[in-house]
Amino acid sequence: MTKTLYLMRHGETLFNQQKKIQGWCDSPLTEKGIKQAQIAGAYFNDHGIDFDDVYTSTSERASDTLEQVTDRSYKRVKGLKEWNFGRFESESEALNPPLPYGDFFVGYGGEEEGQFRERVSETLMKIMKEAGKTVLAVSHGASCRQFMRNWAHTSDVDQKDRLGNCCILKFEFEHDTFRLQEIINHDFSNLE
Repeated sequence: MTKTLYLMRHGETLFNQQKKIQGWCDSPLTEKGIKQAQIAGAYFNDHGIDFDDVYTSTSERASDTLEQVTDRSYKRVKGLKEWNFGRFESESEALNPPLPYGDFFVGYGGEEEGQFRERVSETLMKIMKEAGKTVLAVSHGASCRQFMRNWAHTSDVDQKDRLGNCCILKFEFEHDTFRLQEIINHDFSNLE
């Protein structure tokens, strides 16, 4: 049976606004982030997309985003958490090395890129094997990007730019394979 995964990044947070690194540390959604999540929720409603199962990272910013998108009950899953940036957590984004990060953060108590990618990919594989036909999972920017990279060989759909807040990645899941079908970016330029 073919299933659909909607993998979504959380809404804007205080640390996003302040240009701070947030991985396993957390900060609250801003008013703009709440509105972004509501717009994403309206997208699903307007397109008649109903979820059989709903999941979120254990980070509060992801759970709070999900609660603005749908009123469905959901499961919090640690494997959907953001990259652990070690001692760089809550520091200025100006301290980030140039992309790609590779294993830069390991020397500072953070997570190895390969292990991080594997964690997110294995988590989403397990979710999709157990879940119903249409699934929503709210996660984080680097988590979404690493999952895209893990399955890049199955699709021509890609986005070189940063994945914005509340960006939605639509994947087809069949025969233990994910294929990116669409990247849904909303225009939030009118939000303050």
